[in-house]
Amino acid sequence: MDWVTASSLATAGGTLVLAVATFGSVRSANRSARLTEQSLLAATRPLLMPTRLQDEPVKVGFMDEKWFRIEGGGAAAETGDGVVYLAIAVRNVGNGIAVLHGWRFYGERPTGAEPEHPPLDTFTRLTRDLYISAGENGFWQGTFRDPASEEYARARARIDSGLDFTVDVLYGDEFGGQRTITRFTLRPRPEGGYYASVGRHWHVDGPSPR
Repeated sequence: MDWVTASSLATAGGTLVLAVATFGSVRSANRSARLTEQSLLAATRPLLMPTRLQDEPVKVGFMDEKWFRIEGGGAAAETGDGVVYLAIAVRNVGNGIAVLHGWRFYGERPTGAEPEHPPLDTFTRLTRDLYISAGENGFWQGTFRDPASEEYARARARIDSGLDFTVDVLYGDEFGGQRTITRFTLRPRPEGGYYASVGRHWHVDGPSPR
């Protein structure tokens, strides 16, 4: 027997076994790290829904001293002197703080069948910081203040005609990540005000929820 050759083969075999074991260990560690990361993200993910019908009313104020008192499960929309006011009472059913970023108004109801979320550059950025703690109620608000704009005319015509409309709200976690778009549909209540419901959610920074 050639002991030199045998020794080399044994060393090579041992090295191969060690490499396979190392590869398996690294792969297992990566999988554990991904699971840990997903768990940490889930612990800080916000998710907005309308408030419940039995929830306490939410008070919403605007910079020109316009105020709304929105009942549970509801929203508000009103036209004034060169202004269109919009507000929705929302509940954060997620585990993390929701930080609201922007919004988009639809004069006609979207089909809801589009697989991709609307382009982020079509959203109007909020002019104030709105934070909603996990498990708590809060609100979204927006206005149109330029009567010469197409968006103002579209929103005013929809509201003055007593028709329903749709608003997409963009928000994320307190670290600026996990951005989500939630689509709210507002339908007029017979007794005044609006009912709010959710039709779609899009995850901007991660896999789609569907």
